[in-house]
Amino acid sequence: MIVAGIEPRAEMVHWWFATGILVLALLAFAETIVGPEVWGARPWRRYLWPGMLFLLGILMWPVMALYTNSMIHMVAHGSWAQALMVAGGAELGVARGKLHSQYWRLTSAGALLVSGAAFLVHEQNGWLFGRAAFLHHALGWTLLVASVFPFAQAIRPRSIVAASGFATTLVVIAVLLYCDRDSAAIFGHFSQFAGVMHR
Repeated sequence: MIVAGIEPRAEMVHWWFATGILVLALLAFAETIVGPEVWGARPWRRYLWPGMLFLLGILMWPVMALYTNSMIHMVAHGSWAQALMVAGGAELGVARGKLHSQYWRLTSAGALLVSGAAFLVHEQNGWLFGRAAFLHHALGWTLLVASVFPFAQAIRPRSIVAASGFATTLVVIAVLLYCDRDSAAIFGHFSQFAGVMHR
């Protein structure tokens, strides 16, 4: 049982994951800038990105168990956890050399598709209900559209455009998550049913 006043607001959990996704983005940009050969010159660096992705999947389980208020939220967070862990595990297998096909990287595209669909399915309010609702819709569609970048990376692993697009997508996702407020106005709109507005 969570003691009243101890449970963090929903936006705080979003901010924690925004920080993790921003770390993923910085790692992806670093590898893109120096190139895979230079990045892989130190073997431990190959494990940073997939390890962080896998860790975010693991950390999504407590969110599912402790910070959800409906069955649809539990299913969405559970789906995210599984998709992130599968993608992180596949990327770790590629980094370790246990998985050899470049098409294992399609798991990252799958993780974006699952995450985008989960954002859209579990947000039951319209775009202008409040800031959280708007951001869930924006995040969902951004993830669905941006899944083209890891898909392109699986087909053309050396594509700078695909790698840069994927890293930029992660930055956009992090920024959107940092903008989250559980009950706040968006573009001057705030539903009377959204609760007490703060900031």
